[in-house]
Amino acid sequence: MNFLKQRKSLLTSTALTVMIGLTSGCGTINAGMQSGELPPQGAFIAENGMQFNIQPLSLNNLPPSPAYSLNRSGTGMKNARVRELSNGSRGVADYRISTSDVLSINLIEYPNITPSNNSTNASASNPYAAGYPVDQQGYIQFPLVGRIKASGLTVSQFTNSLRSQLQRYLKYPDPQVKVVNFRGSKFFIDGAVRQPGEFNIADAPISLYGAISMAGGATTEGDSNSVVLTRRGVQYELGLRDLQDMGVSASQIYLQDGDSVHINRLDRNKVYVLGEFGEIKPLDIPDQGLTLTQVIGQSKGLNPNTSNAAKVYVVRDHGATSYTDIYYVNLQTVTNLALANRFEMHPNDIVYVDPTGLTRWNRFINSILPSSNAIRQFSSL
Repeated sequence: MNFLKQRKSLLTSTALTVMIGLTSGCGTINAGMQSGELPPQGAFIAENGMQFNIQPLSLNNLPPSPAYSLNRSGTGMKNARVRELSNGSRGVADYRISTSDVLSINLIEYPNITPSNNSTNASASNPYAAGYPVDQQGYIQFPLVGRIKASGLTVSQFTNSLRSQLQRYLKYPDPQVKVVNFRGSKFFIDGAVRQPGEFNIADAPISLYGAISMAGGATTEGDSNSVVLTRRGVQYELGLRDLQDMGVSASQIYLQDGDSVHINRLDRNKVYVLGEFGEIKPLDIPDQGLTLTQVIGQSKGLNPNTSNAAKVYVVRDHGATSYTDIYYVNLQTVTNLALANRFEMHPNDIVYVDPTGLTRWNRFINSILPSSNAIRQFSSL
């Protein structure tokens, strides 16, 4: 009998040890996340090495609205830069000859100098009958005048320059010039378009809208209101609908040699909700923007049984920078609802609501119930 009691006591002790070991870890006790011990405000470095900046949300520290809000309001540096971009495109009416372009030049009164392409002996009589290539220094080689500058000039300007040179040798010089092969000026387009790649800029100027059309248009996953134009290392964030709201058409912004255009995906503009919400799912940011209040509403509100409305957090990571902002607000106070309605979300924001202390305790109890049942079974042996 004593042996059985000792055995039963040993089994019970072992079971208790196992239960304590299983429940001592934070991840086992808590079925969900929790904010943990965050400082009330200021910067701190977490255990994972990341630097955070904690800010209680107030009217004084509302973060700036995202770019699309500046467009809607018609103010801000981004708006001014876009207008500067469109104003800089005015007057782009003539293509400028570039290196590697091929020119067709005919002298109507002197067919022996520039035989037409359909002449049977064109290649024998004139090696340039198929066209005059612009070399890497920007010159072409033309009969009588030799090397003559072409790159950087419009077709009209080059024609006048060539006519002036030929007047020293010909009585009726009237060169007919056109670009037959556009190889010098190019732009690039990628992202969520049907035909990404490299495209030539022909004699007619190509607008931003035309460039997207040349690439087959945006895909169903593409966001035509989130376009990045990169020119000489400077990025311009544009949106076709935003431009219309500003009174600027995408057809008024012309591309230049070396420009690149990137169409972002629709799923880039999402907000993620975690914690004690009525429904957990990513939310799209519409064209008109999304506020913290709208996030809560579209997530079917805070869970009335488990959420701690005094601990609502917005985690905003800045990517390339070395810190992440964490804003928090107490939504148990009615006046803070108006504040949350002014807080506009940015793409990839994370909204998190902490569970109540009772919720965490209930989850702890639920996590140890299987272990307590096991102890009773051991004890009954």
